[in-house]
Amino acid sequence: MTDVLQAHESQSRGSVYDLHLPNPCALERDFPVAAVSQTALAESWRKEVHRPATHTHKWWAQRLGTVFRAAIIGACSDDGFQTLDRINKGVQFDGLRILDPFGGSGTTMVESIKLGASCSSIDINPVASLVQRQALQRWNVARLWEMYRSVEQRCRAEIDYFHTDSRGKTVLYYFWVATAPCVTCGVDVDLFSSSVFAKHAYPKRHPQARAYCSSCDSIVDVCLDQPDLGTCTCGTKLTHDGPVRGQMMTCPAGHESRIVDALGGDRPRHRMYAKLVFDGESKSYAPIDEYDRELYELAACRLSTISPDLIVSPSGHLSEGYNTRQALRWGFKRWRDFFNARQLYCLGLLGQSIKDLEPSPEREALCTLFSGTLEFNNMFCSFKGEGTGAVRHMFSHHVLRPERVPLEAHPWGTPKSSGSFSTLFKSRLLRAQNYKSDPHDIVWEENTASRRHHISVPLTEASADRWEAVTADSACLPYVDNSFDLVVTDPPYFDNVHYSELADFFHSWLRCLAPYPEYNTEAETTRSSAEAQSTDANHFREAMERILTESARVLKQTGCMVFSFHHGDIDTWVSLCLALRRAGLVVTAIQPVKAEMSTSSTKRGSNAPNNLDSLVVCRPSDSARANLGNTVEDAFVTSLNRLGAIRDSGVIVGEGDVRSIVAGSIIALSTVPDCEDDPADLLTRAQEMAETACADW
Repeated sequence: MTDVLQAHESQSRGSVYDLHLPNPCALERDFPVAAVSQTALAESWRKEVHRPATHTHKWWAQRLGTVFRAAIIGACSDDGFQTLDRINKGVQFDGLRILDPFGGSGTTMVESIKLGASCSSIDINPVASLVQRQALQRWNVARLWEMYRSVEQRCRAEIDYFHTDSRGKTVLYYFWVATAPCVTCGVDVDLFSSSVFAKHAYPKRHPQARAYCSSCDSIVDVCLDQPDLGTCTCGTKLTHDGPVRGQMMTCPAGHESRIVDALGGDRPRHRMYAKLVFDGESKSYAPIDEYDRELYELAACRLSTISPDLIVSPSGHLSEGYNTRQALRWGFKRWRDFFNARQLYCLGLLGQSIKDLEPSPEREALCTLFSGTLEFNNMFCSFKGEGTGAVRHMFSHHVLRPERVPLEAHPWGTPKSSGSFSTLFKSRLLRAQNYKSDPHDIVWEENTASRRHHISVPLTEASADRWEAVTADSACLPYVDNSFDLVVTDPPYFDNVHYSELADFFHSWLRCLAPYPEYNTEAETTRSSAEAQSTDANHFREAMERILTESARVLKQTGCMVFSFHHGDIDTWVSLCLALRRAGLVVTAIQPVKAEMSTSSTKRGSNAPNNLDSLVVCRPSDSARANLGNTVEDAFVTSLNRLGAIRDSGVIVGEGDVRSIVAGSIIALSTVPDCEDDPADLLTRAQEMAETACADW
């Protein structure tokens, strides 16, 4: 074995005595991109099932644990064969120190601990730090259940009462519709795009659906495989078309106007029109009646009269931003505007019941669970359909997009509920605890992906000195020089999803709960001028340069950095590589691997969605520069060969992937200190060769 990290294989917890990483390592040479991408593909369909420890709460662009586990192993292995063998059989890197300066949901930290290493995970956003803490926090399960039942005893009866019909049956969901006044005649218009409001998630196989008759408020059974929807008993012809088309609405008199103009900066009004009732055995749709309206008004009355000391509530205002702009245009100016009165009252009681618990890791877990429940219980949610989780959460499009036909769910829930506190307790917290005790991994052997236990260290065995989740600016790290063997991370998107703008939704409630002592309850926002995310290319480059420079300072000279990156804009690769060069880091390899969830709605809406990430490998010196190739042509051929290996394994490789990875591999040559290519010429050639590769792909 060459100069390599000596590690004992699975089932052996021996110490590591030689902490010199191989140079070059497998990540820089023959990293098994096809096998890693195949296992990542299997994980990508249900990330929350395969890696539940990092999915106790919403965070955005959560990367695949399979990929980061493989990246750590590849950085510590001589070659691809050894890497794949260790991935499949397990390996322990005792004594290895890893840093993640963009901690996010804690993927790097969890995979590091499972491999016997230690990890410091830093994120500037306190909501991200909360998610990271849950991934490694030790919970007493008996105490967790005890606190859960205490919360249930204090608030469930009241919440249940406000989600019943006139017969005392449980209402799982209330269906609402937003209304806006016609600009011309002032008549209120229900913002329906269709009279069909409830259908199966797979309507071609299950065409039965429900439609709402606006003439008599009836709920009508319809069949979607028929030429038309038929006629209501009142004589009204039901149609697929509603008064809304795109951003336009039409009033009964035929006046057409833009919805945002009709709102005039004010929030839309809402009204209930249907409900889904559960009688303990079956579910049925019914129209809203007078009892439902009176019950809602009673909840609104109690909200207005209850003492502020007996209920928690969201605080703070939205600020202008990339992801808040649309909500602000629709008149949603405060975070409490995202909830109706019954939601504010019931969620407030639930939150207060948790707030009053004694401080402990279990209370922190329930605070996290409560915050996660908010994602499914607000007026930006919608009905996903039957045959699936019924509630489409508010971040399904990665933006704060106002919902014209919102769904109000039962926040405590029943076994038939979706996105409720009680169901998420089991599907998130208890599932995460089981995973912590007995983690599993996906391996690729004999052309098959399979789940394997007992090849990773249980997270419950991780002592407090092996991990930390810190809320801080990674441009000012609290560590001495040459502290870490590896830096493994996932920087934020340049100009797409702005995490802090979305995280403020959760923070508006969490600051009332103070989930752990260090949580910043004073700040109204989680936004920071120091965060790397920005729509301005110069700000992004400067922020990345500061963080990369600091990461390079604490990285050992014999160590390496690896991070995932993808962007279709070639200029963004230029900004990144310029930041790397100024930080004194040389790109030694770019490895394409499967990325993110295959079912991402953001991907489905893109013309050229990315299916792959680039694992960018860097070192503080140019000792392994040959792994990129010495010329543009070398880098071009190397990138195509790696992409071809993934494609040949059966993983989809799109034009966006080819363009990003080919261009990135060529532009990365600019990080080599003695690179003789003019940067402008390198950019031009990268653009030309990327387009050539796409045309031939």
